[in-house]
Amino acid sequence: MPNDITALYRAILAKEKGAIRKDWGGKLSVALAFPNQYRLGMSNLGLQIVYRLLNERADVVAERFFLPEGREMALYLRSGEPLLSVESQRPLKNFDLAAFSLSFENDYPNVLQMLEMGKVPLLSEERTEQSPFVMAGGVASFLNPEPLAPFMDFFLLGEAETSLDPFVEAFLEFGKMFERREILLNLAKNVPGLYVPSLYQATYKKNGTLKHFIPLKKDVPEKVQAVSSLEGGFAGTGMPLSCITTPDTEFGDKVLMEVGRGCGHSCRFCAAGYIYRPPRVYEESKLREGVTAALKRCSQVGLVSAAVSDTPGIEELISTILDRGGRFSVSSLRAGSLTRGLLEHLKKSGQKTIAIAPEAGSQRLRNIINKHLTEEQIIDAIRMIANVSDFSIRLYFLMGLPTETPHDVNEISDLVKRIKHHMVKESVARGKIGRIKLSVNCFIPKPFTPFQWFPMEEMGSLKNKQQRLKKALVKSGGIVVNSDVPKWAYIQALLSLGDRRVGDILLCAHDLKGNWKKAMRLSQINPDFFVYRPKELDELLPWDFIDHGITKKHLQTEYRLALEGRESDICKVGECVRCGACRKN
Repeated sequence: MPNDITALYRAILAKEKGAIRKDWGGKLSVALAFPNQYRLGMSNLGLQIVYRLLNERADVVAERFFLPEGREMALYLRSGEPLLSVESQRPLKNFDLAAFSLSFENDYPNVLQMLEMGKVPLLSEERTEQSPFVMAGGVASFLNPEPLAPFMDFFLLGEAETSLDPFVEAFLEFGKMFERREILLNLAKNVPGLYVPSLYQATYKKNGTLKHFIPLKKDVPEKVQAVSSLEGGFAGTGMPLSCITTPDTEFGDKVLMEVGRGCGHSCRFCAAGYIYRPPRVYEESKLREGVTAALKRCSQVGLVSAAVSDTPGIEELISTILDRGGRFSVSSLRAGSLTRGLLEHLKKSGQKTIAIAPEAGSQRLRNIINKHLTEEQIIDAIRMIANVSDFSIRLYFLMGLPTETPHDVNEISDLVKRIKHHMVKESVARGKIGRIKLSVNCFIPKPFTPFQWFPMEEMGSLKNKQQRLKKALVKSGGIVVNSDVPKWAYIQALLSLGDRRVGDILLCAHDLKGNWKKAMRLSQINPDFFVYRPKELDELLPWDFIDHGITKKHLQTEYRLALEGRESDICKVGECVRCGACRKN
């Protein structure tokens, strides 16, 4: 078995450019774990940034772990051998620190599976002095770490560019002086953004809601400040690039480059638009430096941000890529900021599909979610896209948004039919038209958004709406409708909105080999309590102990405006203090 896995991982390394191999002597060993498949993990820019930052330190060696799949998983299951790293094929249990990068709540079960495969005790309280410390970071943990609280020794809440070095310094210092419990206590007291669940006590009211959430030790902070990489900054200080390229990823063999972080459009459902405040764009000189560095390593560049078309100077930037013989792709575009020049460049670069997100079919719902997007803007963007080339168009919609009615669902199909009409009209002269692909996802309330107080819509209702939408579009031709599965959306909502009691359900589902239905039936608390229950505005929420700089009062104001169907202004960075993120001290 070890030889088979070794050969498999060496074959992976042979395809990669940029993987880092270091001698272990005298260094802090970090198992950087992504709780999903290799091809997804290596498409995650955040994971690559952390990998580079750790390995830039002379006193740290970081190696990657992924959830095995296919033949690889079969080899592990047949042999019972511990989970091994990609770089040196060392067991997870032999590392000083196991650090999980969490992007999606539905990956939480994979965390437990990887720990079990790595021969590491699942529960924090069961680990010994010989066990690695287990930690987590990443956007999912910034939102609500509590469902994973029983399994993590600690979380590092904040952006790695600022939070990682102080943590490593403290971990190296305290690790030499104290035993496990004292290390955790000293980290909680001294490292900004570090949260140790075992040092906090949660108590509950008779109705099941949180009564208190308090630290158990003196000098452990009541509020954990999530650290921003650019505190109060409105321009970038460096270019985040992926350090490893490989053909075995979702985005192919290309260098990923972040062109902005956060989003100022203030959509009320979008967690990234709230926790990455203030939204940041990089100076055009930094963007050019990043492109130059990327093209030295690879001819293909993947531009990443919440809306690439919002990036100042984007047309000049992508023109530079093409002029230097490179190609580029974009992660997402915003209909309201799309330009013909950008589309022409995308055509030259060979991009086949353009993705835009109306989110809702009716203007009423788009106002409620604060989308700042009219049907006229959507149609203008579609006409421009179809006029430039036979791009396929991917449209993103949410189903089950707060106050959604059957009429709002009908408006999705009506809007899509109008979109197709304009695509056909603009494509007549060319004689070729792109396809329309709908991606329809169930709305899941997210912490730190104005919609955190709303419940998720019931699964039966969501299934009916999905069927109605598909039936309404089935005869239109050239339209593909993909919907997520409501039962998995329910589990994501449970892991997104639950408190640490949900950890018991997660552990039970793990023990039952993924049988969530039985695990939820055996639970002492009804999971519907977290998913289907509207929350009171003054209720203590499981994630309220985290401080992202946004005031709860602002979120409450936005919640009320949503119920009134009124839009609020977009972020004006540095010019207002409405949400608290730009407040001057």
